[in-house]
Amino acid sequence: MDPYVNIAKNALEAYVRDKKIIDVPDGLPDEMVQNAAGTFVSIKKGGELRGCIGTISPTRPNIAQEIIYNAISSGTQDPRFDEVDERELNSLTYSVDVLREPEPIQSMDQLDVKRYGVIVRSGRRSGLLLPNLEGVDTPLEQVSIALQKAGINPRSEFSLERFEVIRHK
Repeated sequence: MDPYVNIAKNALEAYVRDKKIIDVPDGLPDEMVQNAAGTFVSIKKGGELRGCIGTISPTRPNIAQEIIYNAISSGTQDPRFDEVDERELNSLTYSVDVLREPEPIQSMDQLDVKRYGVIVRSGRRSGLLLPNLEGVDTPLEQVSIALQKAGINPRSEFSLERFEVIRHK
């Protein structure tokens, strides 16, 4: 199993079973312990989203810790879903997106929904949508969903940023 996905799976399972936050395991690739980045952990059950939480920018000293905390949050704090139950653990699949640095863009014309995720910002509100999501086929759909997630009125002024991810499944 991919080490990024494996650490997400192990982190959520240890937390659900024992309320324990795992330590960063030995033997991880150097980039996971030497680099910091925002990450998103997506959890699915039967092909349907079961939880997805992440960070735009790093909040922990390294990628491994970022994944551990985001995996736990994804399974226990996503407001759209109930907490993951121990009986569900064997039926879950995980993916981990490591975000590259966002860059400001001037218009939706600079988006490609397969390649770039989008961040929308207005005042203190912000919303993010990952790239290459099933059912999101145009930049307009991508931005509309991100605005809705952020609670930003589409007729108000907002800024756009795009970012790439390295997706681990």
